[in-house]
Order: sequence, then structure tokens, then C-alpha cells
Amino acid sequence: MDKEQKAIERIKTASDMSLHHYKKPLVCTYSGGKDSDVMLELFKRSGIPFEVHNSHTTADAPQTVRHIREVFQRLELDDIKCEIEKPTYQGVRTSMWRLIPKKLMPPTRLVRYCCSVLKETGCANRYIATGVRWDESTQRGTRTEFEKIGHTKADKEAFTTLMLMNDNDSRRRMTELCMQKNKMVVNPIIDWTHSDIWEFINSEHIETCELYQCGYDRVGCIGCPLVSKKRYKEFADFPEYKKLYIHAFGRMLEERKRRGKESKWKDGYEVFLWWMEDDNIPGQMTIDDFLEV
Repeated sequence: MDKEQKAIERIKTASDMSLHHYKKPLVCTYSGGKDSDVMLELFKRSGIPFEVHNSHTTADAPQTVRHIREVFQRLELDDIKCEIEKPTYQGVRTSMWRLIPKKLMPPTRLVRYCCSVLKETGCANRYIATGVRWDESTQRGTRTEFEKIGHTKADKEAFTTLMLMNDNDSRRRMTELCMQKNKMVVNPIIDWTHSDIWEFINSEHIETCELYQCGYDRVGCIGCPLVSKKRYKEFADFPEYKKLYIHAFGRMLEERKRRGKESKWKDGYEVFLWWMEDDNIPGQMTIDDFLEV
């Protein structure tokens, strides 16, 4: 079985479980990136009923936001339900720039509160599909085709084993295992490589975000710490986002001072340079200084 057909079979299996357990269609999560566009095409080919969900991070590039809206407009013309969810924190609408002062620290590779608040809170008590792939990172290499959010390691192993079995009895037992209301996840393209993604996009003439034609190999939050030095190009291309981060870091320092927290920076610009891993900034705080937060 080729990877395309295998991915579609995973989608169909998850769809059956979503309709049976949640009484609602499977949700295709959509970020506007290349993996999301591949996922969306596979969903269309699967023939299942589905919905599409985007978490508006507030830090995506304008081109990404525009691509998402254009894709959603076309989907809605085909009567496919689409939702762009605006982020909230502690019951109030928020953004990356409001979140930083509240968290009293910049988002980092080790403390990714931005992801947990801006990207991962949607679709509660639903079965969702993501574009997670093993070859994206070592950490993602531990993920499985079918997952249940909020499970123990033993639950995960039992859940995965049952999902990989094909007989109807195993599906019945898996349903019983998952009767507790939780978010459940299928990763249809988990075994696809970077080359697989682009080969599929090119062969099937799938439209992607224009940033890929501008030298970008990823589409996500501008300034994400996980992309390391590539952030320099992002801030060169999108200087207004740099200003937003610096301003948010300045308000973060004000809030730390108000709460009596230590700070070794003079202003938001020094925080920004530290955040960009500039070794020339004296008196830098380390991530350990923030752990109490």
C-alpha cells in the first residue's frame, strides 16, 4: 500500500471512530502550511464528512493568514464547515503580544506556552487530524498514528495497538477504552518525508502559501524560537513583528518590576537580543531564572 492510500485509510478509520464515539465528523486541523494543504487534499479524496479548523495564532505572516482565508472560502462554497478560532487566555481574548507580559517571560524552546495557549486549546472533546510527521524533529519521532490526549503511557500503548488491528472486535474494544471524553488525534501523514510532501504537492498541483515561493521552507509564527537562526530572515522580511515583540518584552519588564521579580535587562530591545541568542548582551538571565514563573 502506498503512502497516499495508507494516509487515506487512517483518515477513514478515524472518521468511523469520530462518528461513532463523538457523533461528529472528523476535524482536519489547518495551519496554512504545506503539510496542512496535503492533509486537506487527502481528506477530500477520502470521501468522508469532515470539518476544518484553524487556530489563529496572531503571529502568523499576513501571507499565511490570507492563504488560510482563501482556502476556507473555497471550502465553504463546497459546504464544508470551516472555523477560524481566536485565542483566549483565562477567559479573555488574547494574542502573542498580550500573552508575553502575562507570562512574565519570553516564549522559548523549553517553555512553549505560546503553543499551548494559541494553538492547542481548540477542538475540545473532538477527534482531530494533524499534519505531524516523524522526520520533522526527534521529539515528533515518538508520536504514533493514533493518539489520545491526556493518556498515560500504558493507555497510549493499548490505544495504538488496538488502532493498528483491523478486525471489528478490536474497534469495539478501542471504543470502550476511549469512552471518556478526551481529544483524540490521528496523524495520517506521520510517515511522510519532506520529499514526499513536495512530490505530492507538485504532482497534484496543490496551491500553497506564497511564502514558499519566497525562500521559506516553513510557515508558522514569525519569530518562533524553534527555527533558531532563520528568525533573522523572518524579522528582516517582517520588521513590524520585531517591533511588536520588543514592545511586548518592554511591557513584560514593567510587569516583572511591578510584581517584584528580578530583571537584568534595561528594556525590551535587550530582551529581544537575548531571545535571539545574541552572545554580546551582558548580564543575561538564563532560562533557569524563569523557572519559578
